[in-house]
Amino acid sequence: MVSEHGGQNAPLADGPNRRDFLQLAAAGVSLSALTAAVAAPDAPTAAGAALPTVTIAGHTIPRLIVGCNQIGGWSHMCRNMTLAMTDYFTSERVVSYLQSCEKAGLNVWLTYWDKKPLDALKTLWAQGSKIRPYFLGTLDADGNVAKDLLEYKPLWYVHHGNVTDTLFRAGQQEKVHDFIKKVHDQLGIPAGISAHNPDCIKYAEDHGWEADLYQCCLYYVTRPHDEVRAKLGAAPLGECFFDSDRDHMLDVIRQVKKPCLAFKILAAGRLCDSDDSVEEAFQYAYSRIKPSDAVIVGMWPKYKDELAQNVELTRTYGKVG
Repeated sequence: MVSEHGGQNAPLADGPNRRDFLQLAAAGVSLSALTAAVAAPDAPTAAGAALPTVTIAGHTIPRLIVGCNQIGGWSHMCRNMTLAMTDYFTSERVVSYLQSCEKAGLNVWLTYWDKKPLDALKTLWAQGSKIRPYFLGTLDADGNVAKDLLEYKPLWYVHHGNVTDTLFRAGQQEKVHDFIKKVHDQLGIPAGISAHNPDCIKYAEDHGWEADLYQCCLYYVTRPHDEVRAKLGAAPLGECFFDSDRDHMLDVIRQVKKPCLAFKILAAGRLCDSDDSVEEAFQYAYSRIKPSDAVIVGMWPKYKDELAQNVELTRTYGKVG
């Protein structure tokens, strides 16, 4: 874990330092109040400052993509945490949350195929929103991709990471390759591969697959417990979050030529015990991915303004060049 951030206490535009900003965010101060607090009198406010962007598969997007695990109830912790997240994210709150994201400059949403997120998109678009989603999926039983998702104007379609890992483990990786080709041929949109095992990403790149992008988990959470037990003599209760996994995937992200979307940069909340650890995780991820890459972060604003915090950290550490 990196402990030095290149002057993390340096003042921002003659205003409070970054730690002051994060403390205000933790106290629940609104995004507008936060941005006003850090702006110099003669400088544009942070709310008006553009977020760092990258261009992936022909789309220019912020380097921070809004995730959906908290909305869908994939806490990667325990059942009660999952229930707390889904109870908080009512249909109305999903719409309000995404409106806040878009106002903050985040207009790309990785979401899932279900009534709640799809209804939220329809509501947002009816109100003039420009937010764009994309989805994870697989081939259907007939070996095709779902054409009805085109109604929701996805930027691209990405093969689901858990299934990617499982198919590779079973020696059926060509099904993932077929997904890429079918998305291109049947939908006419960019196609990607998500994986938790970095070897899957490396294999696709080494074999010249036609993927337009990769979505890369910084933790190999689908690692079989038998594999862990063989190496360590024991296995964890639940998913595997090993500190060494992060560097392994980040090494692969830098090696491949295709743009990558790094996810679980906060280890599904395990790096959220303090503002310092959150800042460190953002700094580390942005410093180790390519300038052409972005990150995906899900947020749960019940207890603090995670949106304001993550946007500020992206402005600070996600600058390209």
